[in-house]
Amino acid sequence: MTSNAVSVGVVGTSWWADAMHLPALASHPAANTVAICGRNRSNARRMADAWGIPQVFTDYREMIERADLDAIVISTPNSTHYPIAMKALDASLHVLCEKPIALTYAQAREMAETSQARGLKTMAPFTYSFMPTARYLKELIDGGYLGNPYHLNMRYYTGFAREGDYRWRFDKRIAGAGVIGDLGSHFLYLAEWFFGDIEALTCRLGHTVPRPPVDPEGQPYDVLDDSCMLTLEFANGALGMIHCTALCYEDSPFGQTHHMEFHGSDGTLYSFIDWDKIQQVKGARVGEGMIRELPIPDHVWGNARRDTVHNTYRDMFRSEDFMIRGFINGIINDSEPSPSFQQGARIQRLLSAAARSHESERRIEIKSIAE
Repeated sequence: MTSNAVSVGVVGTSWWADAMHLPALASHPAANTVAICGRNRSNARRMADAWGIPQVFTDYREMIERADLDAIVISTPNSTHYPIAMKALDASLHVLCEKPIALTYAQAREMAETSQARGLKTMAPFTYSFMPTARYLKELIDGGYLGNPYHLNMRYYTGFAREGDYRWRFDKRIAGAGVIGDLGSHFLYLAEWFFGDIEALTCRLGHTVPRPPVDPEGQPYDVLDDSCMLTLEFANGALGMIHCTALCYEDSPFGQTHHMEFHGSDGTLYSFIDWDKIQQVKGARVGEGMIRELPIPDHVWGNARRDTVHNTYRDMFRSEDFMIRGFINGIINDSEPSPSFQQGARIQRLLSAAARSHESERRIEIKSIAE
């Protein structure tokens, strides 16, 4: 890594920007956060003061034009991702954009193609792929632990949708997709990361908890899904199931649990995270006996704390070279950050296939999704 600094502007003043993006930028020796943009100037000013950011804007276009940036971080509602990212790419800025990176596959593909044509670094941070359990599972599966993959079963349980209030994440105009985009995008990325390309899928979306028919301004909107179930067909012949729901009562400090199961010709792997104290991988290979814990190696943990899942989560993104720190490293080293906009567009294509499957009540081949 060279000593060159990367001047970064952040769009969005959410708790996520404050909890993950800004601490990671502040801890990186080559990152210099020079500007922040938020719709509410007082909120943006308060966050700027807290993190020592010199410039405050309420219009991302003005920030891109005036702040002398090398890169931009987009941490805003989904409907704003495409216009902000395209403005930044047109200004030859490197871009990290929260997932899902757009509202449609056509938008996401344009973002990916534009960034690639301009030689710019991008990232679509599918957060959970950086956690130790996921990276160890990837290491084991790529190393042949399962043999030929047969099937996977992945479940994401959380409860933020149990109350029937209005939230922009369930407003189609703003979110584009409900729980399947918010949570399912993470597990769709992991499913392909572990098992390879998905060729076809079937999806059912749930709309279980009633919500107000109008937003806080009294405008009607289309209410999105609060749970989803997908069956997956992989190019290698394996099958998969993903269940994501925001309706579960999960009694953990983070309010969620992750459950993953993988089977193949030579073995079985299980992973469970309770988002409190347990982040575990178990497995057994044919002929080796009962399922047993497979301790996560030190090289996977790095310097992250192991006492609670939340501390591991914080350290992975604030002090280890993953997610936004990996994005900055890619800019400095002229290497390719991952996941990139190309992978973000791929997941957007899967989300479009899932929506079409639900609407048509049939199986959808991914190659049929062009927009």
